[in-house]
Amino acid sequence: MNRRDFIKRGVVGLSSVGVGAGLLSALSPEKEEEEEEKEELEAVPIKEKTIELGKWAKEGYFYSKLSDGRVRCKKCPHRCLLKKNYRGACRTNVNKDGVLYSKSYGNPCVINIDPIEKKPFYHFLPATKAFSLATAGCNLRCHYCQNWDISQKKPEETRNQDLPPERLVEVVVGERNKDPQVKSIAYTYSDPVAFYEYMIDTSILAKKQGIYNTVITAGYIEKKPLKKLIEVVDAIKIDLKGFDEDFYKKVCSAELEYVLDACEIVAQSGRWFEIVNLVVPTLNDNPKQIEKMCVWLAGVSTDIPLHFSRFSPQYKLPNLPSTPFDSLYNAYKIAKDCGINYVYIGNVQPGEWSNTYCPGCKKLIVERQGYTLAQNLIQDSKCSYCKTKIPGVWK
Repeated sequence: MNRRDFIKRGVVGLSSVGVGAGLLSALSPEKEEEEEEKEELEAVPIKEKTIELGKWAKEGYFYSKLSDGRVRCKKCPHRCLLKKNYRGACRTNVNKDGVLYSKSYGNPCVINIDPIEKKPFYHFLPATKAFSLATAGCNLRCHYCQNWDISQKKPEETRNQDLPPERLVEVVVGERNKDPQVKSIAYTYSDPVAFYEYMIDTSILAKKQGIYNTVITAGYIEKKPLKKLIEVVDAIKIDLKGFDEDFYKKVCSAELEYVLDACEIVAQSGRWFEIVNLVVPTLNDNPKQIEKMCVWLAGVSTDIPLHFSRFSPQYKLPNLPSTPFDSLYNAYKIAKDCGINYVYIGNVQPGEWSNTYCPGCKKLIVERQGYTLAQNLIQDSKCSYCKTKIPGVWK
């Protein structure tokens, strides 16, 4: 049985910077004939009276030109076909005179320095800090988005800073000089697929300065741009929002199949990878659905950390209750029963579900109090008790 059949039978039935010439060649626009339109989702192209590029714009990567002046963006599975003066579903890519431009380039609207555990990454550089940023825009329409005030906006609608890649890396190096625990950049908050070019170019420059690059994304991205991204970053966290196609289409304006493809590609890439599932009451909290998700994940790898996170009512779902802890703990136990070695619960009070236990001797090896590391008994990537290898990037 292939994965699509597995999902349907098992779940749906239940409910300009220094970039190398090789990179530029790989990202150059192509000529192509028109494709068939995809099934319409809530996220669709937007018609504008006119498109003004301004200073924060760069020609897009991964797109093709049609003979009539339209362009097709190929960064995410929406594959938006844009007439002149149209904007993509992500709100950041535009067709100006037959060329695809990103308008989210060098203009972050949010910047913070966060504990890496807040992303959350539990097995990547623990107790360090990430210089975290986002631009406006997102290629999904999640009804419960906690950052909707930036993700559902155009870059022209937010208050932005002027930080092109070179300047951004200078700022991060300066922060690292003040605090050596600032070891990485996190592309986060909205969805970095919407500011793909900015992320790619910044990552290339940051890597040259010994700065790690981490990506927090919904994983709604096409294979070629994902593989190019993997080449220049160090860790990826994907929000696997559920395991049901109807849920993805109706609540997120996306399609599950592409997210699973992305998860499998990242898992096989050698880059560090963690998954988060936000458990939303009545929408994706069916225990059998969660079990199917965990069975699938265990088939990919039992060593990918899985975080179940508590939903809080907001945006278009203000009347749903917060996720009961019992639902989260039940999901935690289901994942453990499916053989997943590293399972966590987030957005709750600290407890055993925040800690890392050795799958060999079962002893506590990493204790966390919120975003603070209380103790770390991993030495040379191994349990200090029984020497079982603990997957991760620990220093």
